[in-house]
Amino acid sequence: MYKLIAIDIDDTLINDDKEVTPGTQQALEQAVAKGAIVTLATGRAYASAQAVARQTGLNVPIITYQGALIKNLMDEKVLFERYVPKDAGHKLFEYCIEHNLHLQVYIDDKLYAREENQKLKDYSNLNGTPNFIEPDFEKLIAQNTPKMLIIDEPDYLDTLIPVFRELLGPEVHITKSKPHFLEIMHREGTKGHALTFLAKHFGIEMSETMALGDSWNDHEMLEAAGLGVAMGNAIQGLKDIADYVTLSNNEDGVKAAIEKFVLNA
Repeated sequence: MYKLIAIDIDDTLINDDKEVTPGTQQALEQAVAKGAIVTLATGRAYASAQAVARQTGLNVPIITYQGALIKNLMDEKVLFERYVPKDAGHKLFEYCIEHNLHLQVYIDDKLYAREENQKLKDYSNLNGTPNFIEPDFEKLIAQNTPKMLIIDEPDYLDTLIPVFRELLGPEVHITKSKPHFLEIMHREGTKGHALTFLAKHFGIEMSETMALGDSWNDHEMLEAAGLGVAMGNAIQGLKDIADYVTLSNNEDGVKAAIEKFVLNA
């Protein structure tokens, strides 16, 4: 039986209406009743992920900021935390200033940007994250941040990935959570690393873990898990490495996978 189930939120657990359907909710509750630990693994900030987790009745540690922060829901105890290395953060900030890129960071679970623009508004509206403007952005970069995020056109972001790998070095993890979002964390800030950490925390073998996702930032998690499940709406690259492809997020794909591999196992 799969004893630890890690589920991405956006376009995986929730449908396009940003809802956890009653059918999916019931499947989660039945999996927990059968003895499985169900957690969330998301690029979202803790506060945003916490709201979804509480809505679904979860009370275990959740994986946020792509894996840079693992935090208990019950007592908010931090189990694992990694920050973007300061040197890399400064280099990224300077590059974004020079090339007029929209950069935003998280400090103490709050989202900051240098100026208000449509990219920031759209991002905040996407998952209900409040934002704060700080013109003296260099002051923020000197503080601890679990994630830095650039928003731009998908093709342009793809060209930046090799540039940033060389500029920032091996101590950072670079991934795209969505086509327009390029995210930079500590090198251990991956969902795969976080899933491995939680499995050890609960004394569970990796072969007993299951992970579900839709985007490329989920690939480390699917590869690390005993069973990696891609959503029907997932990008092709994730489907190619998955052990199984379930239905889409609008067809209760999470419910279908849990029923197949946990409830009916």
